[in-house]
Amino acid sequence: MDITELILDDHHEQRRLFAILEQIDRSQTGELAAVWDRLASFLELHAQAEEEIFYPELLQLGVAARRAAGVEEETLDAIHDHNDIRDAVAEVGRHHVGTDDWYAAVAAANQANGDHMAEEEREGLTDFRRLAGLSRRHQLAVAFAAYEARNYAGVRPVDKDPAEYVRAAEQGVRPGPSGSLSIGPMKRS
Repeated sequence: MDITELILDDHHEQRRLFAILEQIDRSQTGELAAVWDRLASFLELHAQAEEEIFYPELLQLGVAARRAAGVEEETLDAIHDHNDIRDAVAEVGRHHVGTDDWYAAVAAANQANGDHMAEEEREGLTDFRRLAGLSRRHQLAVAFAAYEARNYAGVRPVDKDPAEYVRAAEQGVRPGPSGSLSIGPMKRS
């Protein structure tokens, strides 16, 4: 078992659930809502599992390998992306299921998530495989799988300040959820 493979498996499931939404008739609002609720919950659980387990380890490995700047940039971008995805998911909730506005919001969430996954697969996961040995990747896979299993019913979405997240992770402090920071596009003037 390898944490990078578990993350890729989650990405596949996210893509599959977005594709299912595209194939359900818009009049089937109950079915659309059920699939969307599952996907929205899964997106958040996946993001928080990465934030709890994957990214702190990537930062620690990058610092140890004297590649801190590269992994810091990747992590800052990933946490920012997670916040954007959270904002996009929240936007879907502002619309009636099956309406044009709802579909547009789902498409925006799909775009934000797809962009994030592609970048993470190209950069973060590749760097992680180069920096972490198989034994460590296995240990982290166990922790990642257990985190998702313990929280299968979902977790509360919490935006994070990317710079504070990186600072805490590099100091060996678990940068866990502490409440909304009102950052990103969800912040209203």
